[in-house]
Amino acid sequence: MEPFDPAELPELLKLYYRRLFPYSQYYRWLNYGGVTKNYFQHREFSFTLKDDIYIRYQSFNNQSDLEKEMQKMNPYKIDIGAVYSHRPSQHSTVKLGAFQAQEKELVFDIDMTDYDDVRRCCSSADICPKCWTLMTMAMRIIDRALKEDFGFKHRLWVYSGRRGVHCWVCDESVRKLSSAVRSGIVEYLSLVKGGQDVKKKVHLNEKVHPFVRKSINIIRKYFEEYALVDQDILENKENWDKILALVPETQLSTLLNEAPPIQDELLRGFRKFQSSSQRWEHLKKVANSPQNIKNDKCGPWLEWEIMLQYCFPRLDINVSKGVNHLLKSPFSVHPKTGRISVPIDFEKVDQFDPFTVPTISAICRELDMVSTSEKEKEENEADSRPRVRDYKKTSLAPYVKVFEQFLENLDKSRKGELLKKSGFTERFLKKTTPIKPT
Repeated sequence: MEPFDPAELPELLKLYYRRLFPYSQYYRWLNYGGVTKNYFQHREFSFTLKDDIYIRYQSFNNQSDLEKEMQKMNPYKIDIGAVYSHRPSQHSTVKLGAFQAQEKELVFDIDMTDYDDVRRCCSSADICPKCWTLMTMAMRIIDRALKEDFGFKHRLWVYSGRRGVHCWVCDESVRKLSSAVRSGIVEYLSLVKGGQDVKKKVHLNEKVHPFVRKSINIIRKYFEEYALVDQDILENKENWDKILALVPETQLSTLLNEAPPIQDELLRGFRKFQSSSQRWEHLKKVANSPQNIKNDKCGPWLEWEIMLQYCFPRLDINVSKGVNHLLKSPFSVHPKTGRISVPIDFEKVDQFDPFTVPTISAICRELDMVSTSEKEKEENEADSRPRVRDYKKTSLAPYVKVFEQFLENLDKSRKGELLKKSGFTERFLKKTTPIKPT
């Protein structure tokens, strides 16, 4: 992979926005077929420029205007906001209180730094293949719920460019949801609660909700390799003490200010066994023993609570519930890593590797090499073939293709809805359904 030098970013962005950014697909997405008048024109964009200069309330008439401004400004970061009642660029001229956010995709932001209390391999902005499994599990859990529990069809997953993932739910009905309903959805999808001072962040009742059970089933597929091997969560006393802190106290042990008997039994086994896998099997055996399973805070509940605390998605609630909240745009460039914020092919989510995502340096270099080769070819022979779009000549191409497939599905759904509203489908079926002979 071409090394990225942040000092080169200003020049690289000029080439990227001039020749590689997929403007037509981008406009096609945010215009949503042009069905609603001024939908694109009333959309807010914000640009972060060099030296952290932040410009909000940008809006554009059409794709051409957007292209011109992006090529003029060469933003280090692009954020997408809501569709407003008026053009955002004219918000200062609108009567006070009249300028309102009306619609926006339902979005989710999952950031690896929110898992720092449970991952051992990295911390802060750093990531590695060992902890990226957390993002894979998060995408699988949230996507399943959005699809099966809520019936949302159009979900675009995007790599942030550094240490996390974003989800854009783009169904027409979803874009119209109020802040209160969005809050309800994100609350439904949240289980891990409490700040740094709270040790036990997951509490299950005796009646476990189907959403939780299905989430546990997803985590179970990854848990052994991720938690017991890669993270080695029971490797030593420092780490198993964190697990023991999640074991519930009995009323008697609380009164006597003593460690619960189950903790003593677990500790003896942890000292006896050598690996995290052996210690985890011991924990399950003890929690499910006849004397402990009577306690509704032990049994499988204890095992599940630990699995959820270590592996369940941690959402930024404020990003999801606010209609006017901005989120980083797909195909934006991360100024620290140089990686492009690319759509993720959900069919291959387990194979997605953030370290193979192209950097702006790499795709600009690829384009430069192809351009040199083509120039030499043109000098030697006349080529009558139609010109290939520049991004298709680089490693950005497969990610644009994922985006195009998402747009195809959006278009099909929109056309189907328009046919339904017009009553055409019903009339067509009446005309084409053969009459059964009596």
